[in-house]
Amino acid sequence: MSRRGGMMSESLKAEIAKELGVYNIVENEGWGSVSSRDCGNIVKKAIEMAERNLSNR
Repeated sequence: MSRRGGMMSESLKAEIAKELGVYNIVENEGWGSVSSRDCGNIVKKAIEMAERNLSNR
């Protein structure tokens, strides 16, 4: 069963995937083909961005 309406926007996920060099997998095969390690790295990067954003307030 998949979750609908996750916490991260599709555009943010795509931006981070591009930074990490895995967006080609997303384009060709979809998010389901991205490895668990790469998904974890995407989440880690998103958390770092959020923490940076909060500390700059």
